Amino acid sequence: MAGIRIAVVGAGIIGCLVARELAARAPHATITVLDRDAIGSGASRRSAGLHLPRGATERLRAMTRYSQDYYDRLRHERPALPIHPTAVSVVSATADDRAVRETYLAGAEPVRAEHRDLPAVGIPADASVWRVSGGHHTVVHDLTCALARDLRSRVDFREGVAVTAVQPGSGGVVLRLSTGDTLTADRVVLAPGPWTADPALAPFAAPSGARVKKVVALHIEQRPAPTDGAIVFQDDDAFLLPLPERGHWLYSFTRTEWDVDPGTVARGLSPEDLEEARGTLRSWAPALVEHAGSGRVFCDAYSPGREPVVDAVDDGGRVVFAGAANGCGYRLAPAIAREAADLVLGVVA
Repeated sequence: MAGIRIAVVGAGIIGCLVARELAARAPHATITVLDRDAIGSGASRRSAGLHLPRGATERLRAMTRYSQDYYDRLRHERPALPIHPTAVSVVSATADDRAVRETYLAGAEPVRAEHRDLPAVGIPADASVWRVSGGHHTVVHDLTCALARDLRSRVDFREGVAVTAVQPGSGGVVLRLSTGDTLTADRVVLAPGPWTADPALAPFAAPSGARVKKVVALHIEQRPAPTDGAIVFQDDDAFLLPLPERGHWLYSFTRTEWDVDPGTVARGLSPEDLEEARGTLRSWAPALVEHAGSGRVFCDAYSPGREPVVDAVDDGGRVVFAGAANGCGYRLAPAIAREAADLVLGVVA
């Protein structure tokens, strides 16, 4: 498809990896990435950046496997990138060996571990513990910016430029921009993160059935030890992650507040956020509750089936939606990018 014009709307980790995939596969394409904010902002800036080698469905496990291999290659090719292997422990009061093996990839090799292998944070004595292989952590914003920096000689990035209308027509897809300009592309990939209800994008995001959910993570003001790894609480879909580069821990849990506005949700923790987060943290790591009084608030798009949505969403197949990653945008971004590029370039998987 020599000379094809492609626009990617959204410069988070998914949008930038879509652009990277397209640039590698279509060297003669003209590629433009647009974002209403700066590269790596939004959910990518606030993401925990924890990769766990797991998936609840066969498709998610396949996507995780592909993405893990992708990041492993990237880490070995570019050792300076901020992708760091991380020890992972899984804690559960209800799961057995079979349940953990079915959740995690074959290569994760879950093995029983002891409580003494965990930090002294008050993990319940009757909970079971496993160690799994293949986890890693990154600062998603920094990684996204590094990848975008490498692409700048090949891809046109337009930051602070919002798309105000998407208009497919006989001559291509016309994007109307907040600057008053227009951009015409042959193919468009929408990777809006939580901005699925944006008036310009909503007609194309609506078929996915995506809803936007509030995401909250607490900062635990205790310095991690160099040997500390992530602790995953399987029963509650929550985890503790050491952030040595910041000097504290992060506690991510499942917040149940839906249909939020990403333009207003990041204004700070609410009393309800703190109450719900501390309540779940108290169940698993009571020694840390007194150190949890701050954090980060953002949101993400979730699909009804809890799998990412990658699909052509206009009559001519010229507009592709890639998102609704259910809080796993970083973990699954390489696989999402591959699927989006397949659709854009007409490859049948």
